[in-house]
Amino acid sequence: MSPLEKTSFTGEAALASLSVRGRCSTAGSPGDDSDQTGTLLQLCADRHYISPGQTHRESFHRGTSCGYGPLGTELRRNLLDQWWYSVTRSRAQVFGISSLSSRSRDGAAGGTVKTVDAESVNRIPDLEEMSKEQLLQEVKVLLRRAPSLRTGFLQGALEQYVPSLELVNRKLPFGLAETGLCFQPSDGSGCPAEVMQTSLVWFCSPGSSSQWLDHWARHRLRWWRKFALGPSDFSSSDVPEDELGVEASRGVRIVYRFPWGQEPLETLYSRGELKGGVAKLQGRDGRKPVVPHVVSVTGNVDRGVMAYLYNSLQQLKREDGKQKLQQRKVLKLHPVLAPVKVALDMGRGATMELRRVCDGLLQEFLEARISAWPGYLETIPTSLQQLNDKYDEMGVLFTVVIGENTLESGLLQVRSRDTTIKETIHISEIKNFLVRYISAADNI
Repeated sequence: MSPLEKTSFTGEAALASLSVRGRCSTAGSPGDDSDQTGTLLQLCADRHYISPGQTHRESFHRGTSCGYGPLGTELRRNLLDQWWYSVTRSRAQVFGISSLSSRSRDGAAGGTVKTVDAESVNRIPDLEEMSKEQLLQEVKVLLRRAPSLRTGFLQGALEQYVPSLELVNRKLPFGLAETGLCFQPSDGSGCPAEVMQTSLVWFCSPGSSSQWLDHWARHRLRWWRKFALGPSDFSSSDVPEDELGVEASRGVRIVYRFPWGQEPLETLYSRGELKGGVAKLQGRDGRKPVVPHVVSVTGNVDRGVMAYLYNSLQQLKREDGKQKLQQRKVLKLHPVLAPVKVALDMGRGATMELRRVCDGLLQEFLEARISAWPGYLETIPTSLQQLNDKYDEMGVLFTVVIGENTLESGLLQVRSRDTTIKETIHISEIKNFLVRYISAADNI
């Protein structure tokens, strides 16, 4: 029986495909950690997740912002959207804010990363004739005047607390959320590293701060595991007391188990009482006036992207037409996070007519906000097996092939990334099928 003679996808088949994604074993074995890392980094460069070049690979591997390709940019955006939705919709009183990325020397939140432009240095008079002490003094003056780049969002949220009190009628608890680029101090390279961060700062009554820390720790761990192929690779652990510092009484880390060890994805702290004038800081715990305690949740989205790519990579064995074993690499990203949901390609038939059908279907997908890859526009001849391998490495959920049968009866061929099964479905049903599939995956 040919693929075009099979029955169309049903709801049960879609759910079966989702369950297959969850049952598969994770990639690699305990002895091939370096091979797995090299394979993933090369795949990410080849399939447009990160830009080519050693610098981008090293930044990506460190969990800092690199040059992302089109697919990596879309994956990071999808992850940010899901984080924002999960935090702002999980509680009624979580509001978004946007703080400045840099501050003047008079700003209240001086970071440890400052910017000094070259012209300011060049304007130092008699640079060559200065003594070491004089030069050091001039540099100190420049740094005092230089704007600070933000290294986190906590200070911006604390500054927004008092204005936000009126928004909630001074009632506790409530939270302020923000996402964006922050800058980490140099690790010895001489340049600060950019990191896409997420931040939730939660203001609550003094007696409930420990319970809220536990609540958000459970909430965040469930969220990270929700999109994982191997949920057990995500876990939580308490921050050791000697790492808490003077401003936190407790801390929890959400970590991912990379081949080289655990790395933090989100860190939560119970930071104690908000400092400042008591009268203006007081909120209401029921009818009782209280100065709030602060719980902070800070995440590294770039490391989160890397974690999901590691977690989703599978290297599977298959037999080719000559019964030789070959390795098949697949990025089994969660349907909600996958940067490309469907790839469109043409089979044999009248090229112009098939292309018009593909153009119309592509437009329909885009209007429904279904990210689609226009494979039918490729001019280099490629076998169907090569196309499937390429789309599997890109993490594309479904490949749709428009052929002569589509022109005659409206039937098209659909291949699933997770099961590799090819089915047929009518062209009028494909958009709704994809929407239902992604929605079902989001609710599992």
